[in-house]
Amino acid sequence: MDVVHVEDTRTRLLQTALRLFTEHGVEGTSLQMIADALGVTKAAVYYHFKTKAEITESVADPVLRELEGIVDDARAQRTRGAQIDHLLDGFVDLVVRHRALVALFSSDPGIARAIEKSVHSSETFKNRLLEILVGPDPDVTAIVTAQVLLAGIAIAGGSPEVAVLDDETLRETLLSVGRKLYNRPRRRSGPAA
Repeated sequence: MDVVHVEDTRTRLLQTALRLFTEHGVEGTSLQMIADALGVTKAAVYYHFKTKAEITESVADPVLRELEGIVDDARAQRTRGAQIDHLLDGFVDLVVRHRALVALFSSDPGIARAIEKSVHSSETFKNRLLEILVGPDPDVTAIVTAQVLLAGIAIAGGSPEVAVLDDETLRETLLSVGRKLYNRPRRRSGPAA
């Protein structure tokens, strides 16, 4: 099997797994279901992944890595306000682009376990993320506000009730709510720089 074919099969496998996870949940999706949907044998699935947990982690991994990049870029901003704005913009963009996966993050215990495994392996990542939002010596209100912001954007962005919204409307609405929650000044609309 050539490398391009292996990567193409792996990519299709992960896309199929995400679709099936969305339809049936992680627990309700078997390796055989993934193989059948791809039109391959279960052995072909095992060639790429030994367990469903590995598939689940691989489905979630690109989004988690992207979030790490957003956090790193936000921390590089000069002021705390600019850090919050960058994090908020990046997080909302991520949620909007990955609606189906974000909906699973919020509702499926199998995906939640994969995230916990990845995020717990990087406790400093969670601390860096929260420090941008709460500052160095947060009080309880700051901590709760940060949790409401992150969870609220994720849950609302992946909600079936907003699935009919186009990406730009959802993005602008989530940003507006997040900016209000953090008392960030409203940005003026204009041409992209």
